[in-house]
Amino acid sequence: MKLGHHRSSETTQEVGVPQRSVVGPLLFAVYCSPVADVIASHSVRCHQYADDTQLHLAMRVDNTAAGLSIYAACTTDVKQWYMQNGLQLNPDKSEALFMGTATQLRAVSSLKSISVADVDLPVADSMRVLGVTLDRCLTFDNRESAVARSCNYHARAIHHIRHLLALDLTQTLACSLIFYEIDYCNSVLHSAPSSTSQKLQRVQNNAARIVLQAPRRSDVNSLLQTLQLLPVEKRINYKLAVLTFKNQQTSSPQYLN
Repeated sequence: MKLGHHRSSETTQEVGVPQRSVVGPLLFAVYCSPVADVIASHSVRCHQYADDTQLHLAMRVDNTAAGLSIYAACTTDVKQWYMQNGLQLNPDKSEALFMGTATQLRAVSSLKSISVADVDLPVADSMRVLGVTLDRCLTFDNRESAVARSCNYHARAIHHIRHLLALDLTQTLACSLIFYEIDYCNSVLHSAPSSTSQKLQRVQNNAARIVLQAPRRSDVNSLLQTLQLLPVEKRINYKLAVLTFKNQQTSSPQYLN
């Protein structure tokens, strides 16, 4: 490392990636990518993002023992690969979640823990993945309830000082604190119950009235047009359409193509 006329001493590093380097994140992704081959050798699918690795395994309700055995063997080999390459799998930061229909979940309700890297890990009711909370039936109801609470908190704060703010500044605050949070990963709600997206729609309507200082019962459609905002469900369809178009044109990301 060099800073001005000062240079740190050199050292040989046989494993790992130096911290706080410019290319560190890219090198770390390259360094950890071979673990995907270890996972694939067990016929288990995975998705990697930085230092986060997710394993996905489809199981039959009438033969969960075989699936859990494959999962245990896979995670044990992953742990061994990490140890051989100077890394460590932290079971305390690992989570396990069963997903399926209500009938399927009732069939595995007796399974309270599974073996992950030789550690018995409790089965969770929900899991947070890159800011999105996944529940067991993929209704996303818990996620949208949490988003609505957070957005309503910021909306009340903006409402208290709205008379002190110019319109453009209020729009900036609402976009960064409310509208962005409503929009984040909302494409996953495309197949969710409409009651779930309606929670976000009510938040958006309330925020629009606060920004434009409109009466409580004013027509929200004209307010959204003034702010150049699509309603939540139309925004979801728009994002999916753009994602599909880009995927068809560029074939990226490959797992969606």
